[in-house]
Amino acid sequence: MAPLPGKLNPCMPYWIRDQEGRLVRIETPRATELEIILEVMENQPEDQHSQHGQGNDPNLYRSMRDRMHPPRMSAPSCIIPPTEQLIIRPHIVPLLPTFHGMESENPYAHIKEFEDVCNTFQEGGTAIELMRLKLFPFTLKDKAKIWLNSLRPRSIRTWTELQADFLKKFFPTHRTNGLKRQISNFSARENEKFYECWERYMEAINACPHHGFDTWLLVSYFYDGMSSSMKQILETMCGGDFMSKNPEEAMDFLSYVSEVSRGWDEPQQEKWGRGQFSKCQEGGCTV
Repeated sequence: MAPLPGKLNPCMPYWIRDQEGRLVRIETPRATELEIILEVMENQPEDQHSQHGQGNDPNLYRSMRDRMHPPRMSAPSCIIPPTEQLIIRPHIVPLLPTFHGMESENPYAHIKEFEDVCNTFQEGGTAIELMRLKLFPFTLKDKAKIWLNSLRPRSIRTWTELQADFLKKFFPTHRTNGLKRQISNFSARENEKFYECWERYMEAINACPHHGFDTWLLVSYFYDGMSSSMKQILETMCGGDFMSKNPEEAMDFLSYVSEVSRGWDEPQQEKWGRGQFSKCQEGGCTV
């Protein structure tokens, strides 16, 4: 067989006539070889040790010494940066209260004091919620700061969320139950004055605002925990009709007796009780 006349391209197929005179297509070995070579070159993975195509990844050029040292960056904050701009004046931060995460610290008291400071420095056009969200991390120290940095990055969007997570961490269930027991099992101490007893009881209530007790239960717990002399003073001042008051009136009356008794000493209390008891029985005492 002889190829058709004309100039042949080594990379292209060509036609020849067989013995019977029919045209037959011949694929050149060189063309097939070139196709295989090109396909292999296109699919060949890049050598991981070569520097070709690695200009966009600076970590590939870091030495062993560089890799042994920490990078110059910090972990992302758990607080999502707000879109609004807020300028924090330098004189505000030193005035903020601090919280270290100790068992003796009261998280509720810290939040209240922090919010009072924020309300003082609120400026026109500045959202108070945004100010609290930005300033609160400056108040946390030691264990409290470590806790804040351990939160999942970009997980907090609002001041309400940050406050809830803070109280969940530093006011756990066992602490709530302990304070609730202090309220329900409250009792006066020996030789304790009425106003001292009442102030200590109110401190226990304020230390656990989420105690869940109704007002009538709070009055009952305090009344049951009073000494006999305190109950005598209380009943004397209200004409022996304390339990007839509604819960809110009873709380107000206890607070009133506490303020009045602040200026008494023990001998005066006994003298007042003996001298005024008959008057209160006749017409009662008005508060």
